[in-house]
Amino acid sequence: MNDFAGMEELLSDFLQEAGEMLSDVDSKLIDLEKSPNDRKLLNDIFRGFHTIKGGAGFLNAGELVTLCHLTENLFDKLRNGDLSLTAEIMDVIFAATGEVGKMFGALSQSQQPVAAPAEMLDNLKAALSGKPVTRNGSNQAVQTAGSAITSDLASEAGSLGHMAGSSAGNVTDAGWDALYSALTGTDIAAKVGVTRDPEMIARAVSEEESSQKVFGRRADDVPGSTVGRRAGDVPAKETKETTIRVDTVRLDQVLNLSGEIGLTKNRLTHLRSDIMQGRHDADTLRELDQSVSQLDMLVVNLQNAVMKTRMQPIGRLFNKYPRLARDLARSLGKDVELVLSGEETEMDKTMIEDLNDPLVHLVRNAVDHGVETVEGRVAAGKPEKSQVELSARQEGDHILITIADDGRGMRPEVIRNKAVEKGLITSEIANTLDENQCLELILLPGFSTKDEISSVSGRGVGMDVVKTNIQKLNGTINIHSEPGQGSVITILLPLTLAILPVLILRLGAQSFAVPLSMVREILSVTPEQLQQVSGRATMVVRGEVLPVLPLAQLIGWNESDKAPEVGVLMQVGNNSFILSADGFAGHDDVVIKSLDTFRPKGVAGVTMSSEGDIVLILDIKELLSDVKGR
Repeated sequence: MNDFAGMEELLSDFLQEAGEMLSDVDSKLIDLEKSPNDRKLLNDIFRGFHTIKGGAGFLNAGELVTLCHLTENLFDKLRNGDLSLTAEIMDVIFAATGEVGKMFGALSQSQQPVAAPAEMLDNLKAALSGKPVTRNGSNQAVQTAGSAITSDLASEAGSLGHMAGSSAGNVTDAGWDALYSALTGTDIAAKVGVTRDPEMIARAVSEEESSQKVFGRRADDVPGSTVGRRAGDVPAKETKETTIRVDTVRLDQVLNLSGEIGLTKNRLTHLRSDIMQGRHDADTLRELDQSVSQLDMLVVNLQNAVMKTRMQPIGRLFNKYPRLARDLARSLGKDVELVLSGEETEMDKTMIEDLNDPLVHLVRNAVDHGVETVEGRVAAGKPEKSQVELSARQEGDHILITIADDGRGMRPEVIRNKAVEKGLITSEIANTLDENQCLELILLPGFSTKDEISSVSGRGVGMDVVKTNIQKLNGTINIHSEPGQGSVITILLPLTLAILPVLILRLGAQSFAVPLSMVREILSVTPEQLQQVSGRATMVVRGEVLPVLPLAQLIGWNESDKAPEVGVLMQVGNNSFILSADGFAGHDDVVIKSLDTFRPKGVAGVTMSSEGDIVLILDIKELLSDVKGR
């Protein structure tokens, strides 16, 4: 179904521009809450809603126009001094911006958005007339914030509902009693005493779900998304934005380098013609050498310039989270300020998009688990307002992202005991862990320090998602915490995944590449150095006994009778091992070509060697998972 046939280009332009504008409005609302009398902020936010309303009018999106018009009128009264900004009015405004984000989700699928909830519109009208608004505006803001924050508002709105919530909204459908009984083993009719009262059935479903522990998540679940949806809501598909804004200066640099490469190519063509005609004198060969060197330099510069066009400031992502922290803190009765720094730090756009879910989890955890309530902070002698800092900076060819809070901190022994209690590790293993290893237990699937499930936490599916997603980006996580002082979680990521420094190994006539970031050193391997421990080959390196894994064994090739000649000391997370091969051919910075239609297990992609041979880039973590599973 396409409600915008013939208007696709106009719709795409509107979503991109209005999405960025709404993100900017959300950021300014956070500032406005700190400075409610700032006339400039009030005017800027008023103009934002006015512009969005105008674009929605061109698209005949009547429900979006209605919501923006009411919110625009409210800001008109605020900026003219006819109304004073209160916490309750701010809740209503935040709920409205979240609803606008959900409407963008419907528009992104070429469908007209449904009307905003009647209660939200009533609250806006009540605020306009100076009447008190209902107190559940805060809950609306929290529910709708997820879809506005976890999406890139121009084209992605996230998942809008879970299956249970959706089902509860259609409890009058035929066969619901039997379906619910089959899924849960509970007679819902006996539980509520009636069979066709929608409100009582929905309430019982909610109570039943909240009493059961859930240790999993569907692949399409999005943190922060609303539970349930109204009839007519469109579940938005989570799609990645395919456009990027590039500074014209960077494009000019690419164009200039392309022109210089063209001139060098012409020179090489002329030299080739001379050589083909028999000119092999010293001057011709010297000119050939100079031209090839110049071409090499230009290609490297062009590659760097093209990569810079993919680089975007991380602030575009960071600016979404103050709203998330504000809404969540308010729903939990906490006073939290999210401080951002390093927003100008640049990294690959595709990586910025993939960072969204991990950072949502970490910000939510800092607000929910990390910082105390106002009463708890006063009792501990701390300021009432807690502070969570989200920062980014570049260190060499890596990006360091830090999430720090000044909350209660984590106690290693409590985490260790909780992991044993939940059956995630044995008591024997727990007794061998140091403090850092105990803190890393929070990254295990199913781990949670909360005994009861809430809408925010308790399911044990948060930090393991963070770890998995960061590992996909070839990143690492480090956790530091001081009880009573707070916690610091640092994420180390490469600048880009498009170009990868690798070490090239030889196995027979085939070349393989492993990420250079995992390589600690290259060793010579002789049969005398290998020792058998429990049937497995090991090697002692400076007093450390390390397992030796033949590359042929990892990739499933038949091992040859020839003894390996080189070993690569690899570091993957906290694990070290020696990868043995027939030889190595140096290191290089390669451009990864993905295998879309056919991807063998353990192969991340391919590249081409300088000799023109195909080089397979190995996914070491995936290969090791097979070894551990044997």
